[in-house]
This record gives sequence, C-alpha cells and structure tokens, in this order.
Amino acid sequence: MAEETNHNQAGEVAPSTVDKQAPDVAQEHAPSTDSPEATDIPTANALDPEAANPEVNPNAAKAKKPAAAKGEKPAAKEGDEDKPAAGKAAKKEKPPALEDKPFVEFVEQYYLPALQKAIAQQGVQDVQLSFAKQKLSIVGFDTSEECWQVMGKLQNGLRQFNLYFLDEDIQGKKGFSCNEGKKPSTLESFLIDERKMTLDLMVYGMVQRLNGQKWLGRN
Repeated sequence: MAEETNHNQAGEVAPSTVDKQAPDVAQEHAPSTDSPEATDIPTANALDPEAANPEVNPNAAKAKKPAAAKGEKPAAKEGDEDKPAAGKAAKKEKPPALEDKPFVEFVEQYYLPALQKAIAQQGVQDVQLSFAKQKLSIVGFDTSEECWQVMGKLQNGLRQFNLYFLDEDIQGKKGFSCNEGKKPSTLESFLIDERKMTLDLMVYGMVQRLNGQKWLGRN
C-alpha cells in the first residue's frame, strides 16, 4: 500500500484560510483611492475617546457636566451674583410720616393749612391763624416762660382761641383757651387721652372744640 504524501512532502503549499479571507476583508475595508477616508477596522492603537485629551485629539469625547439633582437649582455662572434678580424691583424706602417732621415745619406747613380748610368747610371763611412763640395770656396765670402757640381769630378778632404746645412737641402736653373780647380765664387740656397724635386728629379735635363753643356753622 502506497504511503500518503502531505503537501510539504509533495512540494506543495497548503492554502491558508487567512489568505483566503484577507483579500475579501482588505477589499471591504480598504479606503478609496480618490480621497482619504477613515475605516472601521478595529485597532489596538486607537485612543479611548473618554480618556483622550480633547485639546490634542479632536475625536475625544467632550466632558459632560453633571446633571443637577431633582429639585436642586443649577450652579450660578460666574458674574451672575452681580446681576439683580429678574422681576424684582429695588425696594423703595418708605417716606417719613408727616408727624415725624420737625415740630415747627409740621405746624406751619401742614397743620395750619389743614385747620384753615377744615374751619372754612364749617362755614367760617374769615378765620385768621398764626403761629408764634410767646408767653401765656391767661388771667391769673403768672409765668415768664414762653411756649409755641397757634392763635386763631374769628369775626374780626371778637372771638379768639389759642392752642398751646407746652413741650414743643405735638406728642407732648397741649393746652387750649378761648375768649370773646377779653383775656381767657382758664387753661384746659387738649387731646390728653390720645396715645399718638396725628395731623387728622389734631384738626378734628380743634374743630370739635370750636363747635362745642358754638363758634362754627350756624352758631
């Protein structure tokens, strides 16, 4: 029986499966001869896109910013702290109350005009009001001290009244006196039961007192 000979003994080279497959794989992934083109053939030398430096490798994956947790506000950008909150107007300072203005300014610029108007609305048009610092003019009241006073005259001076600011403060002690053609004989308190004095209250109190004297309206 003749011995079988292999390809090596016969001088023949056995075809390799790699040689059979290589042309097909190379032809499939070979770049075009017209223009350079990247292939999808895997290579052990390729850089990991996640680990590559984007400044060197343009194919490197860009770093993703961590997503904000649910309910958490995104971090503010640099310079945002200098910008005012949108939709929020600057808080305006509340102007001071009229009663907080200096004493003389309050009486001259606000109380006298308001009292003049209130008395005129009661039907008395000839009232004359003045404001000065002088001594008390009351019978039997001897004093050398002066105090600020609002002085009023009606019916060409036949009726007169005075409002005394004994403490030089609208929130302080106040007195009232009135007379018809002669000096007043009594000094009575004025609005002593009020905790905080206001412009409207001072006007109302004086109108009520003059009405009680029957000097206003049809009296």
